[in-house]
Amino acid sequence: MKTKPILLAAALFLFGVPLAAQDAYHPVARDTLDEDTYSGWKTYEVNCARCHGEYGVGTSFAPSLVVSLKEGGTIPTEADFMTVVCAGRADKGMPAWCTMGMEIGQIQKMYMYLKSRADGKVSAGRPARRTAG
Repeated sequence: MKTKPILLAAALFLFGVPLAAQDAYHPVARDTLDEDTYSGWKTYEVNCARCHGEYGVGTSFAPSLVVSLKEGGTIPTEADFMTVVCAGRADKGMPAWCTMGMEIGQIQKMYMYLKSRADGKVSAGRPARRTAG
């Protein structure tokens, strides 16, 4: 009776339901990002999420960057974001990332990701990387 699982898999494939969606341990990515924005997400998650929360939502001791980058937020422009990340805010415990070796290009890509989140173009959750083709 091994035909039932095979038929089920074939039916799911033919009717457009990805098999990965059936696996609780490997959820399907919610958003597909271009290479630079995806790189910004990775850089953010490695360097900033421990304080500012996964996906920029904030924590009890660091603000939500999604809110800060919204129109009318505390960091209204890309230049302001670059200045804050590069120079840090020592009085609030935020390191100066440029002195720690983070490159301007990495900060710009993080801004692309976080601004997309703030503008509602990207949801919280692990994104996928758009591949050429």
